[in-house]
Amino acid sequence: MFENFGVTNLWTYLIGVIFITLVPGPNSLFVLTSSAKYGVKNGYKAALGVFTGDAMLIFLSFLGVASLVKTSPIFFSVIKYAGAAYLFYLGMKTLYSVIHKKEAVAEADMISHATKGTYQKAVFLSLLNPKMIIFYVSFFIQFIDPAYPNAGMPFFVLGCILEICSMMYLSLLIFGAVVVTNMVKHNKKLSKLSNSCIGAVFLMFGAKLALTA
Repeated sequence: MFENFGVTNLWTYLIGVIFITLVPGPNSLFVLTSSAKYGVKNGYKAALGVFTGDAMLIFLSFLGVASLVKTSPIFFSVIKYAGAAYLFYLGMKTLYSVIHKKEAVAEADMISHATKGTYQKAVFLSLLNPKMIIFYVSFFIQFIDPAYPNAGMPFFVLGCILEICSMMYLSLLIFGAVVVTNMVKHNKKLSKLSNSCIGAVFLMFGAKLALTA
């Protein structure tokens, strides 16, 4: 059926998308953290931000920005190190909140302040990964019929399939995180440990992005 839209080997593509979606990354970690700390609504704000950022990267891939990323080391490095710095910032902020826990009296105000800009943060985090632009081109091209007259249509179809799978996976993370949080929210030691681990993982992702060529 999707051959009419210039898409080939759909089932192979779906298997690839599932494996790609399941690989842990800073985007999924940010959604997991947002929902675990502040609930389903905030989790979906983060997921929508990731969805938007990925859609923009796919569109940029289609426009040929991947070629610019490949041929301009300076452009690539600027985006890469900005992304690494932002991941370091998220990690340090998470660890700081564990060390300097605020009193419960100000909890409502703290939550209101912390959840501001969740969508924008998720978009920013998603966009600051220049390798994804190159990845989308190299991955999508394998499933596009070269004889199809309009490359935009199969790119759009493949992008939609990826986004749907991504949103389904993020939804599982959101509700799973909320369930686990409700089970352990009264255990302060466990809560601190989990937040410390999340902060450390953000720092690890930042280091990995900065050190990857």
